[in-house]
Amino acid sequence: MRPALAAAACVVAATLADDSLAPSRLSHARSPLALAGAGALAVALLVLVPRARSLTMSLAAGVAAGGAAATLVAGVAWRDGVPNPLVRGGIAFNVADLAVGVGDALLIGAALLHAWQGRDRLFETI
Repeated sequence: MRPALAAAACVVAATLADDSLAPSRLSHARSPLALAGAGALAVALLVLVPRARSLTMSLAAGVAAGGAAATLVAGVAWRDGVPNPLVRGGIAFNVADLAVGVGDALLIGAALLHAWQGRDRLFETI
């Protein structure tokens, strides 16, 4: 769980630093339900994924959880909504959005690799 927490903390810190240092007029409000969902997702990723005992999965879950937690923190910290200082091709986003996407992609890949490497254990009796 420690690597996941460390990765999440790094993502939260990077997101909040970027949102603070790169001011943006673009932002979007998040409903209390969306913020609660982000918090629940972060907790679930940090608690459940490390149980698989895969460092790669734990780090990936930490990145995704950090993105979700950063969205929660930014949604509470900024009255006007979550800032989106990054704009590419008409799409505005922030580091938390990137972390959720990258973390999810890494987590799916790591889970598939972990399952493939342990496929012989699928036929063991419980």
